[in-house]
Amino acid sequence: MRGLIRSGSLVPARLCVSARRTEAAEALAAKHGVRATVDNLSVAREASAVLVSLKPQQLQGVLDADEMRAALRGKLVLSTAAGVRLEQIRRWLPESPLIRAMPNTPCTIGEGMTIVSCGPLATDAHVRTAIRLFQTVGRCIELEEKSMDVVTALNSSGPAFAYLILEALAEGGVMMGLRRDVAMEIAAQMLQGSARMVLQTGLHPAALKDQVTTPAGCTIAGLLTLEDGRIRSVLARAVEEATRVASRLGQS
Repeated sequence: MRGLIRSGSLVPARLCVSARRTEAAEALAAKHGVRATVDNLSVAREASAVLVSLKPQQLQGVLDADEMRAALRGKLVLSTAAGVRLEQIRRWLPESPLIRAMPNTPCTIGEGMTIVSCGPLATDAHVRTAIRLFQTVGRCIELEEKSMDVVTALNSSGPAFAYLILEALAEGGVMMGLRRDVAMEIAAQMLQGSARMVLQTGLHPAALKDQVTTPAGCTIAGLLTLEDGRIRSVLARAVEEATRVASRLGQS
């Protein structure tokens, strides 16, 4: 919502949100100037497109109802519920164009990554609408739904893995004499800049790594220590295991 308003894609008066608690709805209306309610059905009836941001176990209870099916008939519905597949949502909303989206928490600062996949009724125009929506909070690409479990692991769980690495690097700086706040700022900016180098240059991380690694230098010494700890295998296995768990979400 903040991304849409900040980008100028939609004025606040064209946005209507529904929350579970009255105080939450009132706070959103006061802060952002949007219309807010606790009535999902009224929003569904009024909207031309609906973004459903619920936990997997909540989705059916909100969507699987005759009145909701009628309210959303023919309207674009985007779901960010992890693990709930398009075929499941289609059973609840058989006449709605459906798009499944998997964003991550950096979207809250406009630096997110979102992957979208479309259902059988979704047209190219619907996909373009979804991509424009999520590009207001970062990058967005389209993939086939079969990739969504690993996307959930890499994209949505990935920030937690990155924070763990960031924390460990900063701890190393503290151990060697840096103040904690200084070590954290250096490590965070270093990781941000390194990631942007990959995105902006298009070079493989291995090529960028080699640019930093001089013979008999400190970088190669540190890299060999990381390899001794099997860091590549551990990180790859973290994504593998998170993918397995993601594949079971929303399936009970």
